[in-house]
Amino acid sequence: MRPSRALFSFLVLMAGGTLLAGFKISAAESQSTTEDQALKSLSALRPIDVHVHVFKTDPAFQAMLEKLNLKLINILVMDDTLSYRKELQPQVDDAWKLVHSSKGHVSLCTTFDPYKFNGSTFPKEAIQQIERDFKDGTIAVKIWKNIGMEIKDAKGNYIMPDDPKFGPIYATIQKRGRTLMSHVAEPDVAWGPPDPSDPVWSYYKENPQWLVGGKEGFPAKSTILEARDHILQQNPKLRMVGVHLGSMEKDLDGIASRFDRYPNFAIDTAARMEYLMLIPPEKVTAFLLRYQDRVLYGTDLDMTADANVDETVKSWLETYARDWRYFATDETFELNGKKVQGLKLPNPVLRKIYHSNALHWMAGIAAN
Repeated sequence: MRPSRALFSFLVLMAGGTLLAGFKISAAESQSTTEDQALKSLSALRPIDVHVHVFKTDPAFQAMLEKLNLKLINILVMDDTLSYRKELQPQVDDAWKLVHSSKGHVSLCTTFDPYKFNGSTFPKEAIQQIERDFKDGTIAVKIWKNIGMEIKDAKGNYIMPDDPKFGPIYATIQKRGRTLMSHVAEPDVAWGPPDPSDPVWSYYKENPQWLVGGKEGFPAKSTILEARDHILQQNPKLRMVGVHLGSMEKDLDGIASRFDRYPNFAIDTAARMEYLMLIPPEKVTAFLLRYQDRVLYGTDLDMTADANVDETVKSWLETYARDWRYFATDETFELNGKKVQGLKLPNPVLRKIYHSNALHWMAGIAAN
């Protein structure tokens, strides 16, 4: 299945490249929603993808945003295991170039440098950093899994997300009416045992530094999530979006209990859609209908500085079409050798997940 001729031609003219086939479906599924149909329906909702990582600007990429009526929240991360994420200010500078060239299609979620945790000027410098970014228009601040899973304090203990040193930072985010995007902990498989069938296992094959099962003295996942919950308890007016299904990718009941306990907590679906697709569809449907105001659509898609833009656009379109088929149709399709049943959510619920929830939980996104 291919993008429409109009979309194909438009992107080729802009990038001088080609887009290849989208979904590969069997003959029995030949009457299912095409990629073009899915993307057209999606674009009608003016979708907002609240979780991407883009490191370059490009005319073909911009053309895709405009064709899909798509807005993005571009998220910055400090990660000393990847060269292009070790320094913060170059990321900020490049991110603003993307925002300013996007014609209103991209907003920024900034971060601060947690590797300075043990310095005498932390968190003062962190607050100065995010205040500058707030002044320039950033709409959120990200904390990442290195808090809880990598960085240690001066005594050699893993720092937790609710460490008192972070308190003034969270207070500043709340005071400015912005959102804390929280990625703490990882999927269960990171704690072991190894499971090649897990939807994110390939990530750990490429990033084994985050496989922590069996590491002596390493905190349990529950310990890290409890610290995250403590932030919500201590800061009831702070909006928090727990990215990646709140790191509770197999536990809809656990997510529901947090929703019931903390009205300032929401989640995004970034990089965890395949987990949803493995849960019985009736359970996912019931969850999404009940908590339709608390779930934001995100993908965790990226475009690195050296990416092939044509291949990147192709991959993004496939992902958006696949996710639309899952949420919006009752079709059955195959994903990695497994049958997936579409949920066919009501249109008002789709509109919340893809659009209006982002406007509510991520204040500062232009509503048009």
